[in-house]
Amino acid sequence: MATLSTMTDPLAAVDAAVDRAASALSRAQRADGHWVFELEADCTIPAEYVLLRHYLGESVAVELEAKIGRYLRRTQSAEHHGWGLFHKGAFDVSATVKAYYALKMIGDDPDAPHMVRAREAVHKAGGAEAVNVFTRIQLALFDAGPWSAVPTMPPELILLPRWFPIHLSKMSYWARTVVVPLLVLCAKKPVARNAKGITVDELYTRRPIDRKTQAADPKWVWTKSFNALDKVLKVAEGHWPRSLHQRAIDTCAAWVTERLNGEDGLGAIYPAMANSVMMYDVLGYPEDHPARAIARQSVENLLVIHEDEAYCQPCVSPVWDTALAAHAMLEAGGADNVARAEAALDWLKPRQVLDLEGDWAEERPGVRPGGWAFQYNNAHYPDLDDTAVVVMAMDRAQVTDRMPIDRGVEWTVGLQSRNGGWGAFDADNDYDYLNNLPFADHGALLDPPTADVSARCVSMLAQLGERLDSPRMAAAIAYLRKEQEPEGSWFGRWGVNYIYGTWSVLCALNAAGLPADDPAVARAVGWLKAIQNPDGGWGEDCDSYALDRKGHVSAPSTASQTAWALLGLMAAGEADSDAVERGVDWLVANQEADGLWGQEYYTGGGFPRVFYLRYHGYPKYFPLWAVARYRNLKRSNTRQVAFGM
Repeated sequence: MATLSTMTDPLAAVDAAVDRAASALSRAQRADGHWVFELEADCTIPAEYVLLRHYLGESVAVELEAKIGRYLRRTQSAEHHGWGLFHKGAFDVSATVKAYYALKMIGDDPDAPHMVRAREAVHKAGGAEAVNVFTRIQLALFDAGPWSAVPTMPPELILLPRWFPIHLSKMSYWARTVVVPLLVLCAKKPVARNAKGITVDELYTRRPIDRKTQAADPKWVWTKSFNALDKVLKVAEGHWPRSLHQRAIDTCAAWVTERLNGEDGLGAIYPAMANSVMMYDVLGYPEDHPARAIARQSVENLLVIHEDEAYCQPCVSPVWDTALAAHAMLEAGGADNVARAEAALDWLKPRQVLDLEGDWAEERPGVRPGGWAFQYNNAHYPDLDDTAVVVMAMDRAQVTDRMPIDRGVEWTVGLQSRNGGWGAFDADNDYDYLNNLPFADHGALLDPPTADVSARCVSMLAQLGERLDSPRMAAAIAYLRKEQEPEGSWFGRWGVNYIYGTWSVLCALNAAGLPADDPAVARAVGWLKAIQNPDGGWGEDCDSYALDRKGHVSAPSTASQTAWALLGLMAAGEADSDAVERGVDWLVANQEADGLWGQEYYTGGGFPRVFYLRYHGYPKYFPLWAVARYRNLKRSNTRQVAFGM
């Protein structure tokens, strides 16, 4: 196979790849200008969807459940016989129990070979006793597990003053939206109305189990204190003043209803949306009550139904997909591609949140709204990552109306945290002790500043002319320097993992004007080159999120991770390097017949060690972006990247 360096016109193959990819991405654009691609998680979301229908006692959707069943059976591992949290991932007992339960509910015979193998794998892992807190709640709702195994979460939590150590505003947005309706469910302890009465007694081993937390740094003092508090709460449960208890439940219901978000749902994420439906159900709201009906419809809107299979998405990603695809099309250039990017920006403009102070205002009162959310609508919860990417695309396209850009910057600056970085949804959401709460065994209760989101905000500010020595920029750069790993990489909270983080920060440092010989930049470049796969691409396994933080875990090359590595290296002035050439070679050689790239591996981060995402759009727009940038740099008189991403 000819490589870029051996061809008569070394850019001919790149030109062809860019044209084919841009044409294919154009065909995927919706008529109104936006892009949205499937967003796939692990088996737990479609399994929980099946269980939700049966919990509510809804009529059996035979064809839909058959398609979900085929999806679940296909994603069962042929190696460990259970289900993992990502493609080819290790066995996960909680995911496996949920998938097994859903298949049994659908009608799979427990003695069928695939069910027997899954059951044996669960037993080997300690049985259903070993599942995480949210799975224990799911089992308790079906009378398939004891409520005594669930940490006590009294609804009175919502009435606590903000100075109290445990307060909803000190948790992340996703924790808030999931927990509030759950407080009502845990107080009422309802039992599913499914007439079958199906349980999973056969998954229990009746042996003591030492449950583990996924918190990165559990503190024994806090853990022991919170465990002791849980014991006290269990004794006190049922003895709260009745009027106070009812006021707490009413407050929870009002909190959910205020944030219901129409057909986009509470928090626009599946767990919160499903919990809101069950909360309305247990409170006696009839099926046709407007709040319950719209909450129920929001769940249906997440379904992806193909000819043979179906699954439920954890959420949708239209703003993120549209903004990133617009960047790729702007990079590809040409009148038609630029026009498509401009249509995308026209679609994004009215989705800016300008008139609602979301939960973020608890920590930053007085800051004017101005962000974009990840989903179609999620006005209470815009995020800094989407906002920065949209603002950079608008600035790059030289939009005439600068108001959206100015308001986006104003909101972003207002949410910078004390340490100089940015979290995704809130400022200073770093109350680490809360990850020691008994119901926080997933270790993802908080939204502290992260290198990848902070880098995006730095890129945006730098692209718009922020001086490197301004106080907020200096604090942000200092934060990024502090966060660099010893070997030169950066941790990627929202993408897998160190490749994603390092790409993000290298782009930011370049935009801010740091030279290629800056020690932080040079170390990162050396690290990216060192982990390049022999085939020229880059890959990283989700296991790189291990609790011990050992760093990059190698994996087969993927289109999105190769693109990130290339964009990071080119931002650092490496467009002429052998590493970049080999990486572009890999992308060109692996472009598929439809002009895009395929990728089964998960490269999106939901919650490290707990929840991962397969963005179906990532291998479509990121490789186009990378090969187009390579072509543009090679054809220019400079190797300097002109924009923040």
